[in-house]
Amino acid sequence: MSKQNQFHTQKINFIGKESRNETYGILREVYDALDEKGYDPLVQIVGYLLSGDPTYITGHNGARSLIGRLERDELLEEVLQHFMDTKR
Repeated sequence: MSKQNQFHTQKINFIGKESRNETYGILREVYDALDEKGYDPLVQIVGYLLSGDPTYITGHNGARSLIGRLERDELLEEVLQHFMDTKR
C-alpha cells in the first residue's frame, strides 16, 4: 500500500440479496451436515473460515463440495450480517 493511500478506506462491494439467500442456504446445509455427523458445527466452520482448509467440513450430504462453491468472504459477510440483524 502506498503511503498516500494508507489513510483512505477501501470500499468493498457487498454480495446481493439473492446471493445472500444462496449463501445462507449453503451455510445452513453445511451446519446441519456437521451436526448430523456429531461435530460441533460452529467450531468446524470457524476452523474452515480461518484456515481455508476444507477438511474442517464433512463430506456428509455433499457439505464439503457445497461450501467450496462459496468464497470465504461471502460466508463471513453472511455470518456478520445475520449477527447484526439479530442485535437490532
